[in-house]
Amino acid sequence: MKRKLVSVLVCAAMAATVLAGCGNKAAETTTTDTAAEETTEEAADTAASGDLIKVGIINNDPNESGYRTANDADMKAMFTEENGYEASFAYSLKNDEQITAAQKFIQDGVDYLLLSAADTAGWDTVLMDAQAAGTRVILFDRTIDADESLYEASIVSDMEAEGQTAVDWLAGQGLEEYNIIHIQGVMGSAAQQGRTGALDAMVEANDNWNLVTQQTAEWNAEKAQQIVQSVIDSGEEFNVIYAENDDMAKGAVAALDKANISHGVDGDVIIMGFDTNTWALEELLAGNWNYDGQCNPFQASYIDEVIKTIESGGTIEQKVIIMEEKGFDAETITQEDIDTYGI
Repeated sequence: MKRKLVSVLVCAAMAATVLAGCGNKAAETTTTDTAAEETTEEAADTAASGDLIKVGIINNDPNESGYRTANDADMKAMFTEENGYEASFAYSLKNDEQITAAQKFIQDGVDYLLLSAADTAGWDTVLMDAQAAGTRVILFDRTIDADESLYEASIVSDMEAEGQTAVDWLAGQGLEEYNIIHIQGVMGSAAQQGRTGALDAMVEANDNWNLVTQQTAEWNAEKAQQIVQSVIDSGEEFNVIYAENDDMAKGAVAALDKANISHGVDGDVIIMGFDTNTWALEELLAGNWNYDGQCNPFQASYIDEVIKTIESGGTIEQKVIIMEEKGFDAETITQEDIDTYGI
């Protein structure tokens, strides 16, 4: 497909009833994988010009968590030759590696650059280069700090709202004192900033909210376990673990179990995670955890709709598409919730 050299202002009205983008375990290598499915007559009919639409997809490592594995699988299922696309994939949790991959995709002449940024900052030059080359940019899962004129659409969670929902739930537990182990995700990511910001604001506003420690485990269960073990060894008292993804909550619980410290419903320590992995929601149902914030990894259909709107010459009325999300409480979660929302 020939790319248009002049950008057309586009936005598309889409009602979003799914949820939010999230965080994961760490992998530090960049890999590239070009999807190659069978070409069909339907593929030729799908693209407006009769050619495949070239997309370069930059994502976090698909092995870092259940959320990211599901997100990557969703993208690969959508962006196939059968659906009218020629897709290439690049993975990294490092912003500089993602930027390098993006520049290569632009040089390769992709029609669309689909981006889940490792960090919110540092993307202006890449986006301006893409615009100059006629490559359209669509953000998914994570926001970036850039002018909206530099991308076509942003399909993301409201990470601040996600964090606020969790903190509001925690405040509703009515503890006399909150002594919190705060385990953060990859610093600078939209998920980390949103989930941290709400908690920081609550701690600053309330004298009975205390951070025993606040450290990044970079979405990694083993690092989270080490952080909690260090606090246990120090003898400091705590009654809440606020982990910014399910894997880190799992690692934190491993440290508690090793020390025979009770947790979950009627336990000594409240356990909070994010992502709604099926196994994590099962921990809530069993009463071993207390709260899990929902994340929906399935954004590919929204991106496909944006691309089809652009290719047909339509207009998009809502550039930022916010996915709805909710939190789950161990006291009220059901098996139906797990079957419906677990990933």
